[in-house]
Amino acid sequence: MPRSNLLVLFILGLAVASGVAWLQNSPGYMDADYYMAGGLRLVQGHGFSEIILWNYLDDPAGLPHPSHSYWMPLASILAAFGMWITGQHDFFSARIPFILLAGFVPPLTALLAYRLTARRDLALLSGLLAVFPAYNVSYLAAIDNFTIYRILGAMFFLSLSKISYKTALGLGLVAGLMNLSRTDGLLWLALAFLVVLLHLFSLHHFDLHRWVRPFLFSGLLILLGYLLVMAPWFARNLSELGAPMAPGGSRAMLLVKYEDTYIYPASQLTLERWLASGWQSIVSARLNALWINLGTALFVFGGIFIGPFILVACWKLRRDLRIQVGALGFAALFLVMTLLFPFAGPRGSFLHAGVAFMPLGWAIAPIGLEAAVAAARRRNWFTPQAQRIFRVILFAANLILTLPLVHERVVSSEWDLPEQTFRQVEAGLVQAGADPGDVVMVTNPPGYYLASGRAAVASPDAELEQVLEAARVYGVRYLILERTSIPDRLVPFLELKVSSPNLRLVFTQENGVVVYEFLPEE
Repeated sequence: MPRSNLLVLFILGLAVASGVAWLQNSPGYMDADYYMAGGLRLVQGHGFSEIILWNYLDDPAGLPHPSHSYWMPLASILAAFGMWITGQHDFFSARIPFILLAGFVPPLTALLAYRLTARRDLALLSGLLAVFPAYNVSYLAAIDNFTIYRILGAMFFLSLSKISYKTALGLGLVAGLMNLSRTDGLLWLALAFLVVLLHLFSLHHFDLHRWVRPFLFSGLLILLGYLLVMAPWFARNLSELGAPMAPGGSRAMLLVKYEDTYIYPASQLTLERWLASGWQSIVSARLNALWINLGTALFVFGGIFIGPFILVACWKLRRDLRIQVGALGFAALFLVMTLLFPFAGPRGSFLHAGVAFMPLGWAIAPIGLEAAVAAARRRNWFTPQAQRIFRVILFAANLILTLPLVHERVVSSEWDLPEQTFRQVEAGLVQAGADPGDVVMVTNPPGYYLASGRAAVASPDAELEQVLEAARVYGVRYLILERTSIPDRLVPFLELKVSSPNLRLVFTQENGVVVYEFLPEE
């Protein structure tokens, strides 16, 4: 693959990511707010600590609290690096590493395609599909794991072009970085071992005697690479949280409904409670997750137009190790996000984790197109020029799908409205006499912290008595209620806008926000 072609693809990818970034003036949603907030604390010298709580799953003792006890830290580390190199603690600086990384996705995709086909024309088409990622376009420059996962996913499959002991070490390093990005990165450690097994099977079939030594040595190298990345984080978790992995994540499997993510106290999340919800509820949740995750797979990852060609290519290349690992890995992720995490999966976890497979999908989609057109030509349906024409059509369709989504999901979606709302609320609190050290309870604590610098905790999904208890435990003075995403039990306080023995109405705003003050117990 000529370097000049890869450079052009890098410039195009960088230009599109920069254009999207120019339209976004804030992180835009809570995940990105959290990673930005974590990076800000790091660059300010506070280490991996936070003065926000977005959930209560790890039974936090108070504020400040060890950070990244649910989400992993790599995105925050990159955001901190961006702010450190510029010396400016702002959103623009935090995005710089993510914008630059976005530029590398198209050339890495093209390189992967070239190693699969040795054809420059198909590789260029794959790279161009990655430049315009359709439904993922709004997240190109986000302070999140989307770009990180695409880069690492591409690197994982690129390393499978030639299997060696060096490859095993590299797979371990990539798996470690993916785990440092997301908890489900553990899947890629399992896939690294799967690579070794499938490779040995291709060489020796069922001669297990000849498997033992190479598998053990390769496995040790995979673990070495993985631990080179993850061991420091495990040590930190042991010191701060008492376990190598954050304890809150395992409780996510015991949710009865999505709102349980914000339950207080989290000790209510037990196997007995989960079973008591009834098999009808348990099965219904997973069927609903199945339906939503299928839609994500077909329309988001498949991009509507390229999905069928990805499936055709998977069948055509079914003996290729990269396709085998990719297909099995995607199927495993789908099952995990449907059966084990039926609430988090459809609400974004499947989308976040699945993007790692997108470079492989873009890389093989043109192969599927070629196979489909060739099959049609054998029936005398098209002229010899059909291959080129359909390549142009596929790219044009992907481009036509992507451009309106920029307008719909960035320009017209009120991306920056949450930050603007929080700034208005903070101005009202200051005018009402709030002290800088007063803590607030709000639906998006990291977003409020970024807009105000104020400590914040999540509005729990609980009865009023538990809300009041959480406010007492974490020293909360103000309750901020918005029209969207507040717990159902707090809706009456938003609608009635009146004081009670426990809550004093402080002010309301035209944007629909209502602010209360927690009153001390008499």
